[in-house]
Amino acid sequence: MANIHKSIVELVGNTPLVELTNYQADHGLKAHIIGKLEYLNPTGSVKDRLAVALIEEALANGTIQEGSTLIDVTSGNTGISLAALGHAQRLKFIPYLEPGTTEERTKIYKGYGLEVRSFHDIAEVADFEEKGLVLDDLIAGIQRIADENGYYYTGQTVRESNQQYHYKTTGPEIWRDTDGKVDYFVAMGGTAGTLVGTGRYLREQNPDVKIIGVQGAPQSRPESPDFTGNIVDGTLPLGRVDRQFVPTLIISNEDNGFSFDEIIDVKAEDAFLTAQATAESDGLFLGTSAAAALTAAIEIAKRPEAEGKNIVVIYPDNGYKYLSTDLYKRD
Repeated sequence: MANIHKSIVELVGNTPLVELTNYQADHGLKAHIIGKLEYLNPTGSVKDRLAVALIEEALANGTIQEGSTLIDVTSGNTGISLAALGHAQRLKFIPYLEPGTTEERTKIYKGYGLEVRSFHDIAEVADFEEKGLVLDDLIAGIQRIADENGYYYTGQTVRESNQQYHYKTTGPEIWRDTDGKVDYFVAMGGTAGTLVGTGRYLREQNPDVKIIGVQGAPQSRPESPDFTGNIVDGTLPLGRVDRQFVPTLIISNEDNGFSFDEIIDVKAEDAFLTAQATAESDGLFLGTSAAAALTAAIEIAKRPEAEGKNIVVIYPDNGYKYLSTDLYKRD
């Protein structure tokens, strides 16, 4: 019988898990580092899940319909997902690109025929590089633009459907594919939907699961006086900063069963080295945030108490959108 899908929307999710077998053996690691290959979603990133969640919610409540224009702020992947999955449902999308968006992603937008706008076009956060990014100001600015032009602000940073979709899909997939044997869950946060929704689900199944958040180290953040020039693309600090800089979904779910066991800082340069090493050892070709999350997972795997444990880490995207950066640049 034919197995033909009617839309790329039907292909989102159910991504596989793969263990970092060769690297573990080469480095004498006794834990099992298991990556979820979210870059095998239709547009190549975990953000396809987010796009499905946001669009499904807006269609269901009648906020949008065929022909509507969506807008949001993005460093690349969310926008690509909203463009592709939106087009599949006859919706339009306008991205407001964050500084540091790679050349590859900008070209992808143009390939989708989009009108690309800049983060700096949002007056409310035009000076964020000096003052730091206040999410409430960003949300107010993009909502103002939507209201003035009749667009729909998809609200990736604030809508609970973001984390709830991962609670319904990503978490159960991991639990199913590991036969319920998850000891650590490791992920970075941008909107933090993946981290919060998946973490909530796994902790409900096993209260002893350790939820590990990963963030760029201070020297990998543009607002830091020690900034080295290399960032962990598309991510935000999760803790040890003023609460106004913490992703909204983390704060809104503190009374909903979500909390961190640990937050690990990772330098962008260390993530680059991890990406290069695991490309050679296991044939992975990870994006920056995936490599940073894996760097933290490797740190955990070296601990004596992690021996024999399963460490599940999210690989949000692959490295093909970062070839213009230093991610895979070898001296």
